[in-house]
Amino acid sequence: MLPARVLPFFIAILLALAAPALAIPRPGDTAPPFSLTTADGKTISNVALRNRPVYLNFFATWCGPCRLETPSIVALSKKYAARGLRVIGVDVGESLGKAQGFARDFGIPYALAVDSDNSTRATYGGGLYFPLHVFIDANGVVRMYHPGEMSASEIEATLARIIK
Repeated sequence: MLPARVLPFFIAILLALAAPALAIPRPGDTAPPFSLTTADGKTISNVALRNRPVYLNFFATWCGPCRLETPSIVALSKKYAARGLRVIGVDVGESLGKAQGFARDFGIPYALAVDSDNSTRATYGGGLYFPLHVFIDANGVVRMYHPGEMSASEIEATLARIIK
């Protein structure tokens, strides 16, 4: 048990550590800025993607639900690429080599970025959730934020909301 005089200090530390997870973008908010290095060594940012619908999929290669969703995300990325959709898989807390291996294993055709220090995920309020889905319209506005696994039909229904 913590002494009573230490408890407020302990709570303040916990809140400070949790603060990034509390900054969840809400539908209607402008998407927070990001700039990431892709698995092929390029830089990708939301500024460069303005005027295009964007689907951010935060994942980890060890995450079972993330692995189960990936084939559906691959298929949907191909289906909607001609309509301007940009899918960005964001591998959180892992190395470039892990991301490249994941891309090879699943035949990922979309940009795969690495958020090795977890800063982008924190900006998007990732908390403890894997996977994390963020759907952004062509105006840079968050239309849906979904922590946890989504079915292919749920992802596709949400894509329909951001693709014209």
